[in-house]
Amino acid sequence: MTELWAIGLTLLSVCIGAMAPILLKKGAAEFKLHPIAILKNKNFIFGTFLYVAATIVYIPALRGGELSVLFPIISLSYASVALLSVYFLNERMNWIKWAGIISVIVGVSLIGMA
Repeated sequence: MTELWAIGLTLLSVCIGAMAPILLKKGAAEFKLHPIAILKNKNFIFGTFLYVAATIVYIPALRGGELSVLFPIISLSYASVALLSVYFLNERMNWIKWAGIISVIVGVSLIGMA
């Protein structure tokens, strides 16, 4: 049985982790494979930090729930990133992307009801 707090931590992990690829995308524009340049690239550093933070939040959730329930919730990050990309990166959504987001949400909901 999956505890409600474990689902909550997993959703928090999704929220934290969804911003990471946005920042990494912004950081990629100024990325150079040099230690000093990497340390000066705030978007890259903070994006990496958010990935680590999301993982640290997710690990305790694994103790309170079934992996077969919690791991599919992580797929909500794909939908979150797509939506955040529209706002922060001025990317456009088409009907195929919307259908994908809806499919992910329906799929996660079905797994949660099982």
